[in-house]
Amino acid sequence: MPAKNQNKKAELLQGTLDMLILKTLAAGKLHGYAVARQIQQASNEALVVEEGSLYPALHRMERRGWIEHEWGLSESNRRAKYYQLTAAGRKQLTTEKQRWNRFVEAIAIVMNPSLPEA
Repeated sequence: MPAKNQNKKAELLQGTLDMLILKTLAAGKLHGYAVARQIQQASNEALVVEEGSLYPALHRMERRGWIEHEWGLSESNRRAKYYQLTAAGRKQLTTEKQRWNRFVEAIAIVMNPSLPEA
């Protein structure tokens, strides 16, 4: 029998949402819903970005100069903001990737400590 929490969607670690949005927008312009959907698809449906987290993050990142928007029409012919990375956003993505790699390495060390020397 599957574990009770096995089917739960993974929760985003604090601080990873900006990195995921920047990485997603590195491929090109997307509107907000498409950003969330791309993250979900890229994670094999494991990560779900809720609107209540996504739009405040997009607005915060725009205030910081990491992304900018322009208006366009969505696939359903609705007016939508399309976000794209700025030069500062590309630089921030590099910084975020480096931080993430250090974090992953630190967790790996804790989870797989080397054997004590004899």
